[in-house]
Amino acid sequence: VVYEQEGVFIHSSCGKNDDQDSLISGILRVIEKDNEVVVDWRPLDDTLDTSNILYAGKDSSSVVEWTQTPKEKCSQGADRPSSYEAEWDMVTTVSFKKKAHSNGDAPTHANGESKWSFLFSLTDLKSIKQNKEGMGWSYLVFCLKDDVKLPALHFHHGDSKLLIKCLEKHIVLNESPQDKRILLVNSQNKSLSQSFENLFDEPSYGLLQKLKKDPYTVTMGRFSKVTNYIFDSFRLSDPVNQRRPPSEMAYFLNDAIPGLKINQQEEPGFEVITRIDLGKQPEVSRREPVSAEEWAKNMDSEGRILDADYIKRLIFKGGLCHTLRKEAWKFLLGYFPWNSTKEERANLQKQKTDEYFKMKLQWKSVSEEQEKRNSRLRDYRSLIEKDVNRTDRTNKFYEGEDNPGLILLHDILMTYCMYDFDLGYVQGMSDLLSPVLYVMENEVDAFWCFVSYMDQMHHNFEEQMQGMKTQLIQLSTLLRLLDSGFCSYLESQDSGYLYFCFRWLLIRFKREFSFQDILRLWEVIWTDLPCQNFHLLLCCAILESEKQQIMDKHYGFNEILKHINELSMKIDVEYILCKAEAISMQMMNCKELPQAVSEILGIESSSITPDSDTGEDESGAVLSCPTSSYQSLSTPVIAANGTSNSSQQMSETQSLAPA
Repeated sequence: VVYEQEGVFIHSSCGKNDDQDSLISGILRVIEKDNEVVVDWRPLDDTLDTSNILYAGKDSSSVVEWTQTPKEKCSQGADRPSSYEAEWDMVTTVSFKKKAHSNGDAPTHANGESKWSFLFSLTDLKSIKQNKEGMGWSYLVFCLKDDVKLPALHFHHGDSKLLIKCLEKHIVLNESPQDKRILLVNSQNKSLSQSFENLFDEPSYGLLQKLKKDPYTVTMGRFSKVTNYIFDSFRLSDPVNQRRPPSEMAYFLNDAIPGLKINQQEEPGFEVITRIDLGKQPEVSRREPVSAEEWAKNMDSEGRILDADYIKRLIFKGGLCHTLRKEAWKFLLGYFPWNSTKEERANLQKQKTDEYFKMKLQWKSVSEEQEKRNSRLRDYRSLIEKDVNRTDRTNKFYEGEDNPGLILLHDILMTYCMYDFDLGYVQGMSDLLSPVLYVMENEVDAFWCFVSYMDQMHHNFEEQMQGMKTQLIQLSTLLRLLDSGFCSYLESQDSGYLYFCFRWLLIRFKREFSFQDILRLWEVIWTDLPCQNFHLLLCCAILESEKQQIMDKHYGFNEILKHINELSMKIDVEYILCKAEAISMQMMNCKELPQAVSEILGIESSSITPDSDTGEDESGAVLSCPTSSYQSLSTPVIAANGTSNSSQQMSETQSLAPA
């Protein structure tokens, strides 16, 4: 409970005389639970009677009736949960009681008793109307987004300004240009900056509304615990015919992410990808991580990397030993230029240290009074503090409430808001920073590496979600080429939009692999080998590895969603890296690779006629096959099952030595 006020009255017109108000005394509370914030008012004599509470729904086709008939109360009272915890779980699932009123008269109970309790989420609030100054008790009227107005709340024992201040910690309120008494809720710029939603036991209607409003928050929250009943509200009442109309989910998701068109073949201007035989996936193995000795051998006396491409290929095939990561990640992320000397890097670090602490001083020197007048900075701080408190504590670096690692995490994210104030802080950024800070063990280096990483990832966090839309469309294109049958099956189950991959793409699989595995996965991705958008091929590899179970067990929409999200922390990183590399080789060896796929992977594409087995045309000129900057390393040292071959390792290492 973040706000509580007694002596908040509703002035109803159900007194003995029509011109006399009946004063109903109650308690007003603002309750924050797992970053969902609700406003709750109930009469003093009803504070323990949960059967009287009416919940805000989305259907406003008729006038709200704030009462229950005795019959309704009797029938519902036994079914209603008796604890406040249970009431919370019911928010947004029970619609207002409706009754059409032609004359606008206020409804009353048959027995003359008034039951006015209500509870609504701040996400449903549209505006707040205040009283005129000097006109008796201060009062507020809440108007919800479906234009339902709640009864006016009169503050007999205090001012309503404290409530407004409390609400402003969670929402942005602006005066209406037409009427200064009306405060409008400005949610446009907060849709991507909300904290994690708690979706455990969230009934279907509430989840769908949240998903439509803010797919970022919902997917980043407890979406991984979705169970089969979540989409029951889409199902028909006929038990024999419990299938949603085929277009319903596509229509719903088009609302959630405007402009997202997954079925590209049906859209004008897109290349039609017909079924192409990619051939058998080659066997791919991985090598041991790059050792400190290998790294040192590829550096000259001034500390300059001799062959950056060679080092990247080694990292792609095996990753890095942990002792190397602190140095190598600075190159991989672009903080250090590959051709820089040791002295140049030391000077760069000194310069960047000064820059960092100047920016840090900017927000550190903001007083409480100044921050009260800067709603964006206040919102950024609030979101960062909440997300930092949710940092994965399985790593000792972030154990404990007052752990220095958590303090540094907070400070770096606040400083990033100074560095890029327009983007600021968006949920998910802490997931990208925490492994970087763990590896760097240094505030300044971690910040600038994070800045470089965000240069790659910022499009994921932009308000219009264009980066996420593009990646989902590209993933669909790749998966259709890889397995059109599986794509067709997913579409038949309303899952062709691949929305369950949203979190994978948003934070680069951070929630899908263990902390140590994500270090390996990210450094491989950062090599930009073997092609562009290798992370999309990792998605394809995961989906293809689960295809058999999904299709054999005839999973429907709910089961697919549940199954994919429950893969978290169960995926073998080495196996998936091998499989994704094999898929890349399949596509790069394809003689008739579609242009759309070539552009996604960033490889040259040229068509070869079926009878050109020699790779030459009639003039004798050699025809080029799809190529990329990646030169495959034939290093079957460590297979996906973890087996190794030491003699092969030695010969391969020798053959890969730079000239």
